[in-house]
Amino acid sequence: MMVRAIFARVLLGAFCGLTACDPPGKPGRNIEVPRPDEVLDARLLFQQNCTGCHGAEGKLGPAMVIGDPVYLAIADDIILRRTISKGRRGTAMTAFAQSEGGMLTAQQIDSIIQGIRQRWGQGQTLKGVILPPYEAKSPGNAQQGAIVFAKFCASCHGPDGKGRAEIGSIVDGNYLSLISDQGLRTVVIVGRPDFNAPDWRSNLPGHPMTDAEITDVVAWLVAQRPKALVAPSVTSPVPGETH
Repeated sequence: MMVRAIFARVLLGAFCGLTACDPPGKPGRNIEVPRPDEVLDARLLFQQNCTGCHGAEGKLGPAMVIGDPVYLAIADDIILRRTISKGRRGTAMTAFAQSEGGMLTAQQIDSIIQGIRQRWGQGQTLKGVILPPYEAKSPGNAQQGAIVFAKFCASCHGPDGKGRAEIGSIVDGNYLSLISDQGLRTVVIVGRPDFNAPDWRSNLPGHPMTDAEITDVVAWLVAQRPKALVAPSVTSPVPGETH
């Protein structure tokens, strides 16, 4: 019996020597899992943190289309970093930076930004195009915005913005309470290509909207927001933070 046990141990040792097997309970090779704050793969970080709202390809999600060259042309890295790091108060966009209570390091946020630009920032498609600024330079004129809306937007959204059979209302109080002023401006400029909504150049063929017209129509849309649904954080931005 003892001879048989010794012989079995010898065979096991020989087998392990040939196959490089590890004793039971010993961790295998190359199975180390990196710390969450050490992950720098841009696609993985985007998948884990962004796709739920912005879609797997930066579109077709409930939130803003960010996988779009027009959006990436008007929003520079400073804007993207600020938005990802601090979020947008009064909206569902939460802060992701560790310094703001989120889970991502500054290096991870930079990796996401670089990955977004590499995948979707096809700048050549906008070569020679004069882009409107991302942020408004003035509050805008709501009365003038009503005229702008009638000229550029009413053909699709209806004369009062309440939509048509195929297009929903853009003056719905719930919608306007969930989108910030800056979000409205971004949609006017970028459009919603995932919903076949044109950007600022194509609402009226041959007549791209000017910066003043964009600013005024946003002011008109903001004026339609029910006062009872306006979040204080939307109307009272933190200094240095845009909405």
